[in-house]
Formats: sequence, structure tokens, C-alpha cells
Amino acid sequence: MEDLEVEWRRTDSETLVHLFQDGESRPEAQSQDYQDRAHFFTEEIKHRNFSLRLDHLRAEDEGRYTCTVHSQLESGETEVQIKDVERLLVSGSDRSISASVGEDVTLNCSVDSHIKPEHLDEVSWKKIDKENEDEDVLVLLYQNNKTFPGSSDERYRDRAEFFTAEIPKGNFSVQLKSVRTEDKGVYMCHVFAGRHSANATVVLDRLGFSALHIIMLILCISASGSALLLVCLIYCRSTTEDSVFHLQMFLVFCPNILMCLAFVLWGLSEGSVFESVCC
Repeated sequence: MEDLEVEWRRTDSETLVHLFQDGESRPEAQSQDYQDRAHFFTEEIKHRNFSLRLDHLRAEDEGRYTCTVHSQLESGETEVQIKDVERLLVSGSDRSISASVGEDVTLNCSVDSHIKPEHLDEVSWKKIDKENEDEDVLVLLYQNNKTFPGSSDERYRDRAEFFTAEIPKGNFSVQLKSVRTEDKGVYMCHVFAGRHSANATVVLDRLGFSALHIIMLILCISASGSALLLVCLIYCRSTTEDSVFHLQMFLVFCPNILMCLAFVLWGLSEGSVFESVCC
């Protein structure tokens, strides 16, 4: 075995895929494209089996491969071809998304352009529950060349939509309208095509305050300040019963009206008509 040298190379480019030399494998000699992907079957080498396993197959791996065996007396070779590699590549966003409450955001998801949308079985957007996968929330669904907004969870119904004109280009990004605080989290775009599937994730993070939230804060502070101010006026400035009565009325109504407005704005900012009516 020490006298054998076995090389696996790409026939078209002479790229070294893997090497056996001086009685052992030489992974350090591999081309960068094949490091940690091309392996001999270690237990089979003693039986002079130098078959090669190629992990995580890529479309660019298509082509011819030559196995050349050298010994002191002679050499020989055999050739293997990899062809018709099917692939499904899905990409999302590398960075987390920041937004203010009430803004519209785009969750990116692109499918490799060589696969036509009509050949995709399903594209689903879900919000991930890390503690319980069964509780993942369906944001939007594309199936059998159609969009099914009615299947979305009620929290995302009428707020999430595909860019319809971009779907033929493999762009399955979703626009999420009027972002709420509870929208913060991890979203997954899961693509199915035949027996292949792939996914990409997008993180919606750092939701900032909107103008409505700032107004609510001002109203709450004003309500507290007005209550303290009116208490001071009652004891320090007024002596007549009428003026005391009027000040007491202001003390009762002014802070409560301000707080009521603050809570109504809170309901509106969170996109809930029900909350606004209750407030």
C-alpha cells in the first residue's frame, strides 16, 4: 500500500479532488472547493477500494472525474461522470431587520432562478416558535402556483402579501404591513420542490418607537403632571368653594381624559380596532 499513489481529479480542470500517498490520505492537498467534502472510505482502503464520497453536492460539481492509480510498476485510471445535478437554493437576509412600530417591512426570500415557480410544490412563510415547533405561526402560503392568504393566521391576515409581479423571477419576499411589537422574532421561508426542500430565515428585531408611542408617553406624563399641579392649586391658590369645585372637576376629568386618549392611541398603534373600542 505504501507504494500506491491514488489521485482523484476533475478531468476538465485538473483540479485535485483527493489524494492517497505514502500509505495515507492527504486531505491537506485537496483543492479548496473539495476540502471537508471529498473523502475515501477509510475502512475500505485496506481492500484497495479507493472509491470517493462527495458530500453536499453542488450544481458546479457536475462533470467528469478521473481516478488515477500509480505504482512502481504501472499505472491505470478510470473515469466517472456526475451529471444532471438537481439543486434547490433558497436565500434570505444575512442581517436582522430593524423597524418602527407601524411601518411596513420586507422579509426577503429568493429561490434559485433555474427553478420555475410552477415547478415549486409549496412556499410557506412561518414565524418560528423556538420552544415548540408545533406552535409555528403560518404567515403566508404559496401552493400549486397560487397564493392562499385565507390560510394565514389571523394575526397576519390582510397584513402579509407576496410581491406578485416578482414571483416569476423566483422572488418570494413578503411585505409585512403595520408592524406590531408582537411581530418581533424569527421568520422562515420554507420551499418544497419535488423531493427537495430548502429554507431561509429572516430575523425581525429592534422594533423602535413610532410617533404614536411618543405621543402616548407625552399624554401619560401630562396626565400625571396635571394631577399633581391641580392638587397644589387646590391647597395653595383657591379659597372659594366654587373655584375649589371647578378645580376638583378638572382633577377628576383632565388626567382621565389624557389617559383615555393614550390608551386609544395604544390600541391604534397595535393595529387592533377591538382594543381601541375597549379603551
